[in-house]
Amino acid sequence: MDERLFWVGLNLVKGIGAVRFQMLLDHFGDARTAWEASPGALQSSGLSKKIVKNLVQVRASVDLHSIEGQLEAQQITLLTWLDEGYPRRLKDINQPPPVVYVRGEVTPQDEWAVAVVGTRRITPYGRQVTEEVAAFLARNGVTVVSGLARGIDSTAHKAALNAGGRSIAVLGSGVDRIYPDENRELAEKMIERGALISDYPLGTPPEGTNFPPRNRLISGLCIAVVIVEAGHKSGALITADFAANQGREVFAVPGNIFAPQSKGTNRLVRDGAHPLLSPEDLLAALDLTMVTEHQSARTVLPADATEAALFEILGHEPLHVDEIGLLAKLPIAQVSSSLALMELKGMVRQVGGMQYVAVREAQARYQTDAGT
Repeated sequence: MDERLFWVGLNLVKGIGAVRFQMLLDHFGDARTAWEASPGALQSSGLSKKIVKNLVQVRASVDLHSIEGQLEAQQITLLTWLDEGYPRRLKDINQPPPVVYVRGEVTPQDEWAVAVVGTRRITPYGRQVTEEVAAFLARNGVTVVSGLARGIDSTAHKAALNAGGRSIAVLGSGVDRIYPDENRELAEKMIERGALISDYPLGTPPEGTNFPPRNRLISGLCIAVVIVEAGHKSGALITADFAANQGREVFAVPGNIFAPQSKGTNRLVRDGAHPLLSPEDLLAALDLTMVTEHQSARTVLPADATEAALFEILGHEPLHVDEIGLLAKLPIAQVSSSLALMELKGMVRQVGGMQYVAVREAQARYQTDAGT
């Protein structure tokens, strides 16, 4: 059975979030061993009796083979912290979800993404701004991320796709439960040119309590968040808070001081968010004019002898930067700077704790070009 299915099983246990998940991996070595451990062994790992009881109950009631069948039948990709395809920016946030479900595809291009979010009660002004911003981003190679909700969110998705770009929706339900129903056709288009993403298990209904937590994934996938229209209690403001805490840039569209839909965005501007006066403001502030160059850089093969040497050493097993330096017989400073550039190119990936692996696609191309 695919090791990732045991990640799914553990992820279903109430009380096991990112911190406890990492604790289990550290204690048992892998998810399967943790999933199959005895109650006593689970308690010795640091889990409380209540959480151990929850795990035992889930283990007795969940058929992982059935979940595997659902994933295959619906062409849903499962990504864990250990997978190369796990979104890099999302992995960099505090306590990233151990498991994410994807319908469609997350590509290296999606590392340059901007979230465009706001109220469900969109005004003609909000619609115009959203369409212009999302289309402008899409035409400049930037992926547009939002939450598939009515109003600003769905308008942003549609505008990005209509402009020929990519769009990603982060759901407050399982990726097999599209909500609202009216956006099913839009969701299908995103599966073709983007993705639907959720950290909620398959079958999870779109309950109201699911949406605020999913907003941290919206901001986590992006380099910036744009709030177009938001009331003073809008969920979009939660996304702005998550973005600020994650070190993402926050932009807010100023609006009529008497309009309810602009109270939240005007407050954000007052409190220090970048006022978005034109779509071009995003490119200038975030240096997104370099998106094409950055994406091209990802396909470049080793540029010098140092990169070639490091690439020969790295494989799919993580190696610490100190060990890489010893094997390459190079100064750590030189190794670290080269690895940073190679990561930008998409040749290597840091998997935590200054440990690196080679990216398979880049390695395969290197080996083909080198004739090995």
